Amino acid sequence: MRGIATKFATITKNSYISITEPQHISAMKTIIAAIDFSDCSINALEHAITIAAKSESNLLMLWVNNPNTTKTILSSDLSDDLLEEVEHQFNQLISKYEKHLPKSRIDYIIREGKVYREVVNQAKDSDAWLIVAGTHGSSGFEELWIGSNANRIVTAAPCPVITIRGGVQIGRDLTKIVMPMDSTMETRQKVPFTAELAKMFNAEIHVLAMYTTSIENVRGTVMSYAKQAAKYLKEHNVKHFIVELEADNIATTVMEYAKQAEANLLSIMTEQEKSASNIWLGPYAQQMVHHSPIPVLSIHPTEILISMGY
Repeated sequence: MRGIATKFATITKNSYISITEPQHISAMKTIIAAIDFSDCSINALEHAITIAAKSESNLLMLWVNNPNTTKTILSSDLSDDLLEEVEHQFNQLISKYEKHLPKSRIDYIIREGKVYREVVNQAKDSDAWLIVAGTHGSSGFEELWIGSNANRIVTAAPCPVITIRGGVQIGRDLTKIVMPMDSTMETRQKVPFTAELAKMFNAEIHVLAMYTTSIENVRGTVMSYAKQAAKYLKEHNVKHFIVELEADNIATTVMEYAKQAEANLLSIMTEQEKSASNIWLGPYAQQMVHHSPIPVLSIHPTEILISMGY
């Protein structure tokens, strides 16, 4: 029997059980797909299904009921009750997509509260290794809740997040992943996770050495980190090559390169900034999350603690 959701409880279909294995892709078994039933979120769901199939992960679709602000894009008038209609839509999605996950399962859950907070809480409860969400950009579609909450989801998530901008239609099988490297020590922390994704799809990684200054020691650091990333990828049998790029604006240069290379994914660090009132994405991460022509994988500097042997 399908799950039942009320306004006062979080209930799943088939008594969904979270996984509590070590944080490594081969062991982690849950991907969260945030859903608002817009075309953008369904496109993101289909990307999540492709990754779930490759990694043999369970896929948990999540819709958050925020009575004060939630607006959904629902195509059916079968029910006047919002939650019944959401369940109906979820059951249709399960019927459509479960055949694509023969070695795992697709499930759904309904929560109530602030959208970004409940997405983050569910990722924690499910010990998810990845969240996938659509984003409708920073203006024009704020009524669609995932779009207006994308930054907060990425910022507060306990795991890496893939965001896909509205209108982006791109091959879901990863073939080319763009991974920019800068002069910060944290820039290397995205390499192991990105490498594992690449291995799942036999994808190649374009390691971008991003030069934003003429200062030689800084440029030397960037190339050193790029070479260290390449060494790690070689040791793990991941196809790769290094590209050196001059950049006035890292986000613009990376996105232009990714588009020209016909890449399927951008892998970045969240480059978070702290203020008196909040912790928020830095300007380059924000630009890429909201404007990238391809999906963006965002990883917090403190999330990936795997040693690269340097």
